[in-house]
Amino acid sequence: MPGFGCPRPEGFGATKDDYADWLVGELDGIEGPDRPGRPRLGRGLTYRVATAHGDRVRSWAADVANLLHPDYVWHDFARIWQTPGAGEDFFRDQLAQPPGDQTALFEAFGVPSADAVALAGWADETMVSCILDLYRSATPNCYATWGQVVAPTAAPGLVLLPSDDPFGDAAQSAEVAQMLGARHEVLDGAGHWWALQDPSQAAALLNEFHASVG
Repeated sequence: MPGFGCPRPEGFGATKDDYADWLVGELDGIEGPDRPGRPRLGRGLTYRVATAHGDRVRSWAADVANLLHPDYVWHDFARIWQTPGAGEDFFRDQLAQPPGDQTALFEAFGVPSADAVALAGWADETMVSCILDLYRSATPNCYATWGQVVAPTAAPGLVLLPSDDPFGDAAQSAEVAQMLGARHEVLDGAGHWWALQDPSQAAALLNEFHASVG
């Protein structure tokens, strides 16, 4: 994504709509019928493309579906980032921490040690500015501005629910899946970083889903 491990383009606002438009443009640039449906708020872009630009994908899969629930309340970290001043202070302190302390935070959320070391070195001022603008564009929640197109999607969808994700909500996830006409599957024993914690379980579900929709 623009600004995440790469430069932030000149004039790029980094709002949720800016990122959704960027993703649509990326999909439009992929030739052939097999354009992918994939990119905490990054998942929201998948749901936005699937609901508002469903002709761009043949199928889609994402987790943290509670992001799109009308009653969703942002988690504590997001509320800090959405607060002018507090968000800047939060990331200033984070960037000032030694790598070992940053690694420990990722490990506390279940990220394997080797992956936590790699992740701890990625954040920079450009990424921070994009995170703040992105989250501040999504208040009070994503449904407030994107909810008008929340309906069964044209392309088949799969909603994943990591059972141990502290940022998830089982009831809201299932409700959103139903709203989108999507399949709903639980990743047992997996947390927010399930792609690093238990990739084989997720890969099996994703492969079975894609095989079922052709």
